[in-house]
Amino acid sequence: MNKNDILRNIPSVDEALSFPGIKELSDKIYRPIILEGIREEIKEYRQMILSLSEEDAGNFSREKNDWEEAFIKKIKIRQEPSLKKIINGTGVIIHTNLGRSLLNETVLKDFVSQAGSYNNLEYNIEKGQRGSRYDHVISTIVELTGAEDALLVNNNAAAVLLILSAFSSGGNAIVSRGELVEIGGSFRIPEIMKLSGTDLVEVGSTNKTHLSDYEDAINEETKLLMKVHQSNFKMMGFTEAVDNLDLKKLADRYDLPLYEDLGSGVFINLDKYGLSHEPTVHESVKKDVDIISFSGDKLLGGPQAGIIVGKKKYIEKMKKHQLLRALRVDKMTIFLLEETLKLYLDEKIAIKKIPTLQMMTATKDELIEKASAFMESNKNDQIKIQLKNGFSQVGGGSMPTEEIPTVLMSISIGDMTAHALEEKLRLCSDPIIGRIQDNEYLLDPRTLQDRDYPVIAKQLQHIAQVKE
Repeated sequence: MNKNDILRNIPSVDEALSFPGIKELSDKIYRPIILEGIREEIKEYRQMILSLSEEDAGNFSREKNDWEEAFIKKIKIRQEPSLKKIINGTGVIIHTNLGRSLLNETVLKDFVSQAGSYNNLEYNIEKGQRGSRYDHVISTIVELTGAEDALLVNNNAAAVLLILSAFSSGGNAIVSRGELVEIGGSFRIPEIMKLSGTDLVEVGSTNKTHLSDYEDAINEETKLLMKVHQSNFKMMGFTEAVDNLDLKKLADRYDLPLYEDLGSGVFINLDKYGLSHEPTVHESVKKDVDIISFSGDKLLGGPQAGIIVGKKKYIEKMKKHQLLRALRVDKMTIFLLEETLKLYLDEKIAIKKIPTLQMMTATKDELIEKASAFMESNKNDQIKIQLKNGFSQVGGGSMPTEEIPTVLMSISIGDMTAHALEEKLRLCSDPIIGRIQDNEYLLDPRTLQDRDYPVIAKQLQHIAQVKE
């Protein structure tokens, strides 16, 4: 059969709609999605045939049953949401590509019941009049941090932009050269300063900045002193930075606000759980920093949000800034953040109930127990699982040098290569994302949830059976 004959045999859209399998889908799937799926499959097939030689094209001719199956497959793909549940076996806890922090399941269940109803987002029930959307969560933030007041925006990059726009636009802000960071998506402090209308004045050297460097740079155009926490990288060796207490004294002497961008915010001293010390928001507040910003969806373990805390007079000024409306959070973020923050009122509950903290503080012995149970319940002639030592990472641009000891499950099926197994698990109905190291396919139990293990077992069994 030549190419022209193959192309003439492509069913029309109307003909495809008459196929029994397509008619059955019509009761479950909206007609526009069905039409899009049919047209897309026809277009892709036509392009493929035209790209082949006459001889090769004959190998891809289709019968009616083949077309029906192809259409149904394409329609189902289009029906599925593009945002899918992923099983994270990489060992990276705050995985930016996989949605960052997991939220507490109870919080999510409560959210579902709220999402389908009207609510008092900007309505004061007691007074029977309009209220502020920020009131729902500010009191909890103030209680947890000790700050005078707080404000929310949609992420920490937005927080930085709002703060600079409100306090240093039309003037300059002084920052240590070693703190001119870049985070994901090429977001750079110098660029966001430019966007806000602030002139950057960088002081010191890459590895050392002294208090005198800041003071020497202050002039009549200076409107802000800024500190940026190196949350996504570390400088080691011959380094020196100015402490917030000293910088605050300098800022007060010249009547300037002191702003610190913490990046990944944290409320708990993590060093007591065997992790490296990360500056807490409370520590910055105690050092009298005027304005502090941090993320809600990294170490904090909540939804994406930018949280600003500090002196009331500065927060009040930002509440009146025109940019705030463009950066404000919605009802979903407010609910999820409020309920997550409530868990922090008891540190023991926070460590146990907030998935990010629970994964970070899980002991190696706990992980060995889970991995061993999985290995024992999945003994198979084809499936081979071995345990080996390794390290997990915090991820999300947080605690970059932190390596958390873990146990890894090295999985193989017959003579299948690690890359082939990785692809099959990644492309299965419930995508499983692991890592390959030294030609071994590895899953890290630290980032696996209890509900993930049966799914992984089922997929491994399926791959092993198909291989046989």
